[in-house]
Amino acid sequence: MNDLLEQLRRELTALAHPLAGCALQPMSDKGLAHDHVRLAGSGWLARIPKQSQMGLAAVRNLDYQRTCFERAAPGGHSPALHGVLAPSANLPRGALLVAEIEGRAARLPGDLGAIVRALGSLHALPLPPRAKRSPLQDERDPLKSLCDEIAAQARFLAGAKVAPEVAGAIESQQQRLQALCDQAARPRRHLIAFDGHPGNFIVRADGSAVLVDLEKCRYSYPGLDLAHATLYTSTTWDVDSHAVLSEGEIMAAYRAWDRFMGAAAGEAARWHVPLRGAMWLWSITWCAKWRVLSREREGPSGDGEDWSADRSEAALVTHVRGRVEHYLSAPVVARVLHELAMLERVLSP
Repeated sequence: MNDLLEQLRRELTALAHPLAGCALQPMSDKGLAHDHVRLAGSGWLARIPKQSQMGLAAVRNLDYQRTCFERAAPGGHSPALHGVLAPSANLPRGALLVAEIEGRAARLPGDLGAIVRALGSLHALPLPPRAKRSPLQDERDPLKSLCDEIAAQARFLAGAKVAPEVAGAIESQQQRLQALCDQAARPRRHLIAFDGHPGNFIVRADGSAVLVDLEKCRYSYPGLDLAHATLYTSTTWDVDSHAVLSEGEIMAAYRAWDRFMGAAAGEAARWHVPLRGAMWLWSITWCAKWRVLSREREGPSGDGEDWSADRSEAALVTHVRGRVEHYLSAPVVARVLHELAMLERVLSP
């Protein structure tokens, strides 16, 4: 981390940036994709990529993330973007300068309503004309694209050496998702976070929630965000917001979103459970992918995807490894599938 602080200091100095004289304070290493450094006294943070989770080159990755913050801003539940430090010799992947949000970690289930409203603030934004959605992901068929993304990650299941019953359960759910993809019906698309697990929110003193990690926004389906906010594999991911939700608490979160969106919720209810299953599939196959790729050595390039454990502090890697082992276990997979079946009976029209 000391090397990173020096690199950031050199870059701010070289640019004669107004905040070059600020004391730089490293923040705890909580994510696999970014380091965060507080520019003391300024109210700003430097958000410095470790890698691109979407496999983008450094310049494109920074542009994508900049656009995520810009597009989310009108919703009022994301940090303001103050500036961009382009990739350079000092910072090969560049950095974003964003507002530091004062508050605390989310506490579940009490803050679920605030989280749902924050996500709804994205979903309620007007959908731009197709020509103006770039560079954010805007697939012609987001459901098929997600199905393909899950299939690509599922190829790591063999290398991850998951139990046969786990592999079988995942394959069965993939077949259900594929059958859904083969049908013509699709929900309405909106701007979504696609990374709205509770650990990515800070709750302010007024009780409102702010989504502070805006890296993977895309034009897709809100049900994916609602799932990521309430799935067992999401609510137990982050140490600070760790909670196990009851089925009633999960249903309450969905109904709170329906109320927030009003008439705009429309046909979304019939998609809540199928998209929940899809989001779980994405999450569980990512776990298999990370189990395999985290063993590799850190890549030399400043571009693209790199899940090497070398890129993060040992404590974070140990935590992630523990979560991945837990989520890939047969009892946890059975738990999630049981919950899906229950919600299908209750939430489906």
